[in-house]
Amino acid sequence: MDNIGTRIAPAYRRAGKGHGYGTQPFRVTKENTMNRRELNKIDTRIKVIKKAAQELKELSAAIPAVDRNTARILASVKMLEINISDVKDLF
Repeated sequence: MDNIGTRIAPAYRRAGKGHGYGTQPFRVTKENTMNRRELNKIDTRIKVIKKAAQELKELSAAIPAVDRNTARILASVKMLEINISDVKDLF
């Protein structure tokens, strides 16, 4: 048996701080490993969500609540981009 189940993803390691954020270490296995095609699908969805939020923000310039909520959506999309879109090129 290979050692794929014993590796810990580097993003979850924090020296001297336990596993970080009170989570269990992330174990890389064949079942939870994504391939490039799956990452590209997720990246495409993120781009669609970003475009829709930007269009909504443009349409709702006169409604402050919608403007604030689209800003929050775009902030969440930015986190998704950091998690997926920026990392997908490494695979």
